[in-house]
Amino acid sequence: MIKKGDIDSIGGMEFATFRLKEGVTEATLVELSNRVELDFLSQQDELILHFLVRGANGTYADVAIASSQEKAEEYCQQWLSDKVALEYLELIDKESVNMTFWTRVH
Repeated sequence: MIKKGDIDSIGGMEFATFRLKEGVTEATLVELSNRVELDFLSQQDELILHFLVRGANGTYADVAIASSQEKAEEYCQQWLSDKVALEYLELIDKESVNMTFWTRVH
């Protein structure tokens, strides 16, 4: 459970929706998401929370919550230079990606 102090430290978010490439399973996505968490995201000091959710019709969302929108954007860019993160990105149908960044207002 997130405590009040943790909530107060939230300042920004990356929210990316996508579909998987043909033939890629959710199990593979979850496995690589767990590896990204362990090998890459756990090293990011101002990353508060990261999770993966499934919506309707085979759509997924990858959500990263950080201390600021700028930090969320910075971490997003770092995916492009991390070996495990790049493996994760290879599972995604790039044409389906919709990535947005958000700043907390309250």
